[in-house]
Amino acid sequence: MIRPRTAHDLEACVSALRQVQAADRYPVDWPDDPRRWLTPGDLIQAWVAVSGAVVGHVGIARAETLEPAVAEALGSSTGKALTRLFVTPAARGTGLAARLLDTASESGERLTLEVSHEGTAAIAFYERAGWRRVCSTRARWLDSAGLPALVHHYASP
Repeated sequence: MIRPRTAHDLEACVSALRQVQAADRYPVDWPDDPRRWLTPGDLIQAWVAVSGAVVGHVGIARAETLEPAVAEALGSSTGKALTRLFVTPAARGTGLAARLLDTASESGERLTLEVSHEGTAAIAFYERAGWRRVCSTRARWLDSAGLPALVHHYASP
């Protein structure tokens, strides 16, 4: 079942995120405050997938000001961004990530997203779903090699 996330879901979301981070290094570095990481200030709405426990999560955030290279590639400097999409390892292979993506995309509005070049499974998933890479930039955070991460920026279909 996919439903809107509530404040009561946050501890279960942190538990699910811990499983994802152990398996995939997402997020790259475990946040000091994972509840806050799951609820960034620009978050508009979030959903959870529940199967006894929280097994997936996705959010939509305001992308108030995009980096200049991204804005130029998209033809817009503002918009909405897909954020914090993850599915626990035990719940993968069931189509759950696609259903979460569809739920977040239901408004029909154009969305953007960012994914690290190290997230090869996520990149393949988004590209299979029709998302288009518009450009790549270097992040302020470091990848597993200790270099500024290469971040790919995508636009929804």
